[in-house]
Amino acid sequence: MEYIHSKDIFLLMRDTLKLIDRRPMDHGSRVAYYMYKMLECKGGYEKFELADLVFLASLHDIGAYKTENLKDMIRYELKTPMPHATYGYLVLKHLSPLKELAMVILYHHTDYSQLKALDFEYKDITACLSLAEKVDIFSVALGDKFSMDMFQKQVGTVIGREAFQLFNEAIDKYDILQKVRNGDYKKELDDIIGYMIYTNEDKKKYLELLMYCQGFTNESAVVNTVTSMCIAETLGQRVGLTNLEKEELYYGTILHDIGMVAVPKNIINAPRALTPEEYKKVKMHVHLAERILNKRMAKEVVDIVAAHHERGDGSGYPRRLREAQMNRKQEIVQLADAVTALLDKRSYRSAFKAQEMLDIIGKEAEAGKYNKTLVKIFFDCYDEIIQHVNASVEEILITYRKLNQQYNQVSEKLKAR
Repeated sequence: MEYIHSKDIFLLMRDTLKLIDRRPMDHGSRVAYYMYKMLECKGGYEKFELADLVFLASLHDIGAYKTENLKDMIRYELKTPMPHATYGYLVLKHLSPLKELAMVILYHHTDYSQLKALDFEYKDITACLSLAEKVDIFSVALGDKFSMDMFQKQVGTVIGREAFQLFNEAIDKYDILQKVRNGDYKKELDDIIGYMIYTNEDKKKYLELLMYCQGFTNESAVVNTVTSMCIAETLGQRVGLTNLEKEELYYGTILHDIGMVAVPKNIINAPRALTPEEYKKVKMHVHLAERILNKRMAKEVVDIVAAHHERGDGSGYPRRLREAQMNRKQEIVQLADAVTALLDKRSYRSAFKAQEMLDIIGKEAEAGKYNKTLVKIFFDCYDEIIQHVNASVEEILITYRKLNQQYNQVSEKLKAR
């Protein structure tokens, strides 16, 4: 069964990142369109290749979500571009199916005079991305006063000559500046991403990347998602879910908290119990996740995500469902998420010790909040689950350490140039 179409993987990533801050992704969409039309003028690309490059260009500023100055686009684009370019490169290299193209992101702020001396395959694409980005930044800032003539003196040094020619050709042939101004470009962008072709393994890789994106706003969110996945996986095996149901459980668990990226950091990191108004904002993460998943992911998966804060006694949210209204997969993720929350250290409290967590879950199961059969299975195989969690979390931490270590290494090399 196909749980999500290739095109919808792109749309899901785009819209999830927009929940954090929409500006880098809106900028990315416009840049992707410019580059797409430049490469179409150049010729020699299949539609699916152009679609992959559109995906790449749309995510070219993904590293900016990790920086401290996300709201200051001018600073991270024009004054200190290398931190976000470097981190974006490493994210795509290690966590996505686009790893062969990742160096395009690394060098997209490099002057053409330096770029042409480098030894890598995609220099021409990088030059096109570099110019497309500059055009978008200045055309948005200057409005009607913008003109391509302002780049003329930089051609051959900062800007590639072929890229400059291709952009002007795309203006003449496709009227790309005007289409971006009036929004007509969105239809063409939507058409080309329809040519994206990904295997199920590619799709899972992108969803894992999306999971890591949750760590841009709260690094513990990634560890928590992995913890929930380990618990859910073991419970799913123990209760005898079919292979189809296990797949649905996998997707539902990895995506269950994506709406949390929209919750402000000051609420997530509040060193106290949340106010009713703040808690209301946190609860909105379920609606947000459901909204961006609806009609993109299979209904069985969306139903799991939408119910992960429901409780068997009707005390959960957002729909106050009761046990008879829910299926086993939903109940598994509810329990997995609740256990994970208790084991996680929060800004206003320490993590609960294992026995404290087990006591709380046991009492709440007796009160009807969680499925008693699932809770008994969880208790019976607790040691096995914790071993699984510890091994998987360590793997995640190794990946984070590798990213940070390579980030520092690449940054030092670039400074030395």
